[in-house]
Amino acid sequence: MIMDAYKINYRIHASDVDPLRRLRPSRLFGFFQEAAIAHTVELGFGRDKTLDRGYLWILSLQEARIGRLPEYDDDIVLESFPGEIMHAFYPRHYRVSLASGEPLLTASALWLLMDSKKRAMTFPEKTGIMIPGGTPSWETFLPAPPKLPEGQESKSYSVPNSSLDINGHMNNARYLDLAEDLSPLPLLKKDLKLIRAEYSGEARGGEQILLKYDLSDTEIRLSGSAEKRLFRLAMLYD
Repeated sequence: MIMDAYKINYRIHASDVDPLRRLRPSRLFGFFQEAAIAHTVELGFGRDKTLDRGYLWILSLQEARIGRLPEYDDDIVLESFPGEIMHAFYPRHYRVSLASGEPLLTASALWLLMDSKKRAMTFPEKTGIMIPGGTPSWETFLPAPPKLPEGQESKSYSVPNSSLDINGHMNNARYLDLAEDLSPLPLLKKDLKLIRAEYSGEARGGEQILLKYDLSDTEIRLSGSAEKRLFRLAMLYD
């Protein structure tokens, strides 16, 4: 099947950026999620095939390789393209450029479908959700899991209701806000170059999570666990 990448044109607003007027990482990952779901609907797999049948889209792995982040008032083009299904995973690739054509960053993700009643992964053959994939015009990669922190620092965190999404758990992008909150300002003032994140469990509203994190001059590594690990991520700066 021949298809074009799904494209969104967007101007970066004040509500999207940090005090340095750069796009917040959590907002960037929110853009990725919105584009992936919108394109999936356009390809004929809207909520009548998924949500209304008890299947939820969830993320397993994400990675972003960043030349520079978009800034306040930038006009950007976000492109999204599905890769070929891999066992239970639905790969998806992203590219963000300025409207002028200047490339800014590329990213990738592995999506899964979850049975909303069993809260367990399900397979494309069972659901019939066989999204066609291919290769976009830009160089792609599959996301790699981040290294776990050694846990030099730790703290307890209670999941607020404001972080819950349509699936009833803490939205994946909110973990990037957690990392930002734990990072010192000198680190955040540097240029973000790489984000890797793995999601392996659900954090529910009011749940107490043990956060472990390591900080250096160029990186934050963060993980969260309850009875088992829920997520881990790394953000590398230059």
